[in-house]
Amino acid sequence: MAKEIERKFLVADDSYLAEAISSSSISQGYLNRDPDRTVRIRLRDGRGFITVKTRNSGATRDEWEYEIPPADAAGMLAACEGVIEKIRYIVPAANGLKWEIDVFGGRLQGLVLAEIELPAEDTPIDIPRFIAREVTGDPAYYNSNL
Repeated sequence: MAKEIERKFLVADDSYLAEAISSSSISQGYLNRDPDRTVRIRLRDGRGFITVKTRNSGATRDEWEYEIPPADAAGMLAACEGVIEKIRYIVPAANGLKWEIDVFGGRLQGLVLAEIELPAEDTPIDIPRFIAREVTGDPAYYNSNL
């Protein structure tokens, strides 16, 4: 079992684009949105993934992710309500960490969120100028609720 420790923030501006080292196109949906056991399906740059996550405890939760055939992921996405489309930009951070900046499209156009995965909840991070307000733990910003 893997632990995901992640903090999430709203993004203030697009200055992260100058620092981004890569980007990818993501389509994702949820077969189950129960906060105790979400099941996410994702197509990312033509590769399929299924992910199971448990309820957050602070910034930490259990997470299992497995690659699946892209055709299976596409079929499962067709069974999901409200598929999310986004572009993810990767921006290097201090201490080998990385910011993942998600720019949402479609009905979520205008929403931009930044996440940073940490080795421990108390890991200090430098907040770059493109970061606005922290929304870690706010269910309104869980992808499964968007």
